[in-house]
Amino acid sequence: MYTALTILHIIVAFVMVGVILLQSGKGAEIGAAFGGSSQTVFGARGASTMLSRVTAITATVFMVTSLTLAIMSKQRNYASTLGLDKPVPAQTAPAAAPASPEPSKDDHGAHDPNAPAPASPAPTKP
Repeated sequence: MYTALTILHIIVAFVMVGVILLQSGKGAEIGAAFGGSSQTVFGARGASTMLSRVTAITATVFMVTSLTLAIMSKQRNYASTLGLDKPVPAQTAPAAAPASPEPSKDDHGAHDPNAPAPASPAPTKP
């Protein structure tokens, strides 16, 4: 949607520039550019009225697309700063606690008789 609106905005800008360039200043005749008088090309006031309307329409569409693109751009930028435009990674389960605690020793260093025996280290090969 954003890309299509941007393309429309660019096309409207070019059309508006062309329509404005076709208009002439006060006292000049638009038909003179085509080798005749304006009365034979568009009628007595036809050229200025038609070009004025087309200019007003293209200017209105240009302003609407400008505002819409600005709002959409702000929303896209806000979403990217929050990280909403990226997929959320799957959460992993926390590591399980050990089944039995370490064997405890009392103050004298004696072994608890009810505690399981500690695992012996694996022999290493020389």
